[in-house]
Amino acid sequence: MIDTHCHLTFPDFAARVPEVLRTAREAGVHGCITISTTTRDCLEALAIAERFDNVWCTSGVHPLHSHESPHDWSSIERVARSARCVAWGELGLDNHYDHPPRDVQDRVLAEQLAVIVGLREREPAAFDLPVVLHCREAFADLIPILRAAPLDPTRMVFHCFTGTPDDARLVLDFGAMISFTGVVTYRNARDVAAAAKLVPDDRIMVETDAPFLSPEPKRGVRPCEPAMSMLTARFLADLRGVPWESPDDPGAGFHATINRNTERFFGIPAARLATSGDRA
Repeated sequence: MIDTHCHLTFPDFAARVPEVLRTAREAGVHGCITISTTTRDCLEALAIAERFDNVWCTSGVHPLHSHESPHDWSSIERVARSARCVAWGELGLDNHYDHPPRDVQDRVLAEQLAVIVGLREREPAAFDLPVVLHCREAFADLIPILRAAPLDPTRMVFHCFTGTPDDARLVLDFGAMISFTGVVTYRNARDVAAAAKLVPDDRIMVETDAPFLSPEPKRGVRPCEPAMSMLTARFLADLRGVPWESPDDPGAGFHATINRNTERFFGIPAARLATSGDRA
């Protein structure tokens, strides 16, 4: 499987990326998508993705970094042009924290969406990428903004879902996918677990958001690492009452489900990575 959302550019992984990827492979996690947070960080993410065959990146500005102006949108374009970039983002809104103020988040989100839409209209073949969304306590605010944009909701994923079943229904009715981190394994996250049971098989993905949110039984361990996405994935299989794998049908089981979703959404063939080597 692939950890569809981690942050290998963060200081927790400085000079440790080869070791982190090796540990992940030993756990059955054969690839990672390292997610951008700023117009500087996206260049670092691309550099890692260009170094390792089993790492990809995204291109975008996180809402909690929206105040770190000026934003060099040309860097966003440069990264998105690379074959190693598989999505825009992460972008969105965050109402959990007071800073940056919402007016700053709103302005940068509008600028970023305008850049994405403009590039797609100018060169649709080069910039036809899905969108990774950050949405914390902001579903009612973010979904109408996205609905008004000329972008396909089925090519969006709400990452690190920490909402309620009602929030999940809003996302599903909108048409997007939902991705779960180790939060779903926490005993005090019953709403998140209930939401995870609602998501159709073809709309669910798994991630770590490393270095944050280590799943049980590693909760509290810092840094969380991509290897731990396997713990969350197996927990979700049990939670949803489906086998991890089916010995009689390789296409059945939760393992095959999340790999199919990863390949369809990001264009990454997770299953074939298991037999490939890593370039470093």
